[in-house]
Amino acid sequence: MAGPAAGSQSVSAPRWRDLLGLLIIVTAVGLLVSLAAWGFLELIHGIQHGVFTSLPKDLGYESGPPLWWYVVVLGLAGLLVAFAIVRLPGTGGHLPAKGLALDGGPTEPLELPGILLAGLATIGLGLVLGPETPLIALGAGLGTLAIRSVRRDTPAQTQAVVAAAGSFAAISMIFDSPIIAAVILIEALGLDRERLPLILIPGLLAAGIGSLVSIGMGSITGLSTSDYALGTLPVPSLAQPTLPDFGWAILLAAAVAVISFGALRLGLAVSVTASRRPFFVLPAAALAVAGLAIAFHAASGRDATQVLFSGQDALPGLVSGADAWSISALLLLLAFKGLAWGASLGSFRGGPTFPALFIGAAAGVLASHLPGFDLTGAVGVGMGAGVVSVLRLPLSAVVLASLLVSKSGPGAGPLIIVGVVVAYLVTIALGNAFGPGPGAEPQTEASPQ
Repeated sequence: MAGPAAGSQSVSAPRWRDLLGLLIIVTAVGLLVSLAAWGFLELIHGIQHGVFTSLPKDLGYESGPPLWWYVVVLGLAGLLVAFAIVRLPGTGGHLPAKGLALDGGPTEPLELPGILLAGLATIGLGLVLGPETPLIALGAGLGTLAIRSVRRDTPAQTQAVVAAAGSFAAISMIFDSPIIAAVILIEALGLDRERLPLILIPGLLAAGIGSLVSIGMGSITGLSTSDYALGTLPVPSLAQPTLPDFGWAILLAAAVAVISFGALRLGLAVSVTASRRPFFVLPAAALAVAGLAIAFHAASGRDATQVLFSGQDALPGLVSGADAWSISALLLLLAFKGLAWGASLGSFRGGPTFPALFIGAAAGVLASHLPGFDLTGAVGVGMGAGVVSVLRLPLSAVVLASLLVSKSGPGAGPLIIVGVVVAYLVTIALGNAFGPGPGAEPQTEASPQ
């Protein structure tokens, strides 16, 4: 699977009439993709609720599913994803251990069934990945299908622009913000000055439509995204950082970068074997993730689901209930979820961003026990460091982490910037020292071409 890949296309500035026609098409595509993305995300939520809440209750387990339930469900997920990878076009989508990877050409519509099945099985049945990568593919694939339906001989560069716009619209649904969607995709594509306006204008329009569909317009009620959209976190106010905050931020960012690098390397190592024997390795990896969740429950007394899933639903509760987490429980959470994340990165299909946010936030809550380190600053730094470590997109990491703690005031912003820079440098240094990892191409930072 590939993303829009608009950055790899050679484009020229269109005439205003052509641009107007393109924007009309993008408007229709943005509406179509937004509805499809909403349906995909609602289906994921419905699967999670049905499998882990409603069905166990119907079977008499009023206090939640028994521990063996996770073994059965995740084992089934491994088989379904292996089937999508081996039997359906598109190999189930992009390997998340390699980041977002938007430079492989637009997603072909024929690949969408396999990508969506792999994403639904991975994310809906509890493995540790997020929905952003399947959403990018969904938006790009539907955009490509729409423009080809209008005109079969549409130039490749126009197809790339519409595919990118579709991805903008889809991503805006999960981040609950057109700005975050635009920043992530534009930075990942690495557009130069000539190509930026041609992608940016249609992309922003499509992202705006995606947000409009989710929040509604005037008296017209929007579609509910409260079950899965990532909103602002409930963090305490932070008017201005202190000197200890900056010192601890540097150490925390470096530690999160090391954890994220380790998870990515584990994922790449697993992917080598998974690509050879998917029907054996993927169920085995899923059972390992279930075992890690059960072991975390036994060691900490906390719910096993803290280790499962992408973490976006658990993130607000983790931050608002930070005082209820002991240091030992947080250390266990980082260890077990980090390992489960690494196994998922190399085997299954989904996005790496949301688990990185959760791991970073958990590390931030742990670091807030240090003397003089504010909780808000620690969580913001941890999230920014986690995102930049896996995506190699510094601006996106700063914007995303800053918006998530924006209710706290301006004090977290400088700490997040410092943390993102430190984590980025540590990640690059680790990559240079240990190489790209087994089965991976050297990963370089996105830069304007």
